[in-house]
Amino acid sequence: MSRADYYILAEADRDSREQFLCRLCEKVLALGKRIYIHVSDETEVERLDAHLWSFRADAFIPHVILGKTPSAPIEIGCGEQRPDHQQVFINLALQLPEDAFAFERIVEIVVQDEEVLGATRLNYQRCRDQGIELHRNDMRQRQ
Repeated sequence: MSRADYYILAEADRDSREQFLCRLCEKVLALGKRIYIHVSDETEVERLDAHLWSFRADAFIPHVILGKTPSAPIEIGCGEQRPDHQQVFINLALQLPEDAFAFERIVEIVVQDEEVLGATRLNYQRCRDQGIELHRNDMRQRQ
């Protein structure tokens, strides 16, 4: 059965969301899992690519833009193209694509922005309706 994790942050800004994403990627990589990060458009692909390279001076988060070589354990993409695995799908776009339900794990990072909150609520309902095991991780209590 697929699993969906919703990480709820106290902050409302995109940088906090991306910083959390980078830390999460490090943890998921340590588990030996491959990651696909889905964003809304090519501009976001390029922005996230730059952010992952500059996350921390002492960090290395091996990633590529989907469809480019060489391959890496993390791929960033948008649109209809998907990676050749179905392990971890991290959704940074507003709408969760239908084919995300085929992945072993879906991850949403929720920030206190009305547009993101509304979209992730709908995505949560869709996951519930698909029978996906849901996990709510309230990071506001840990900060």
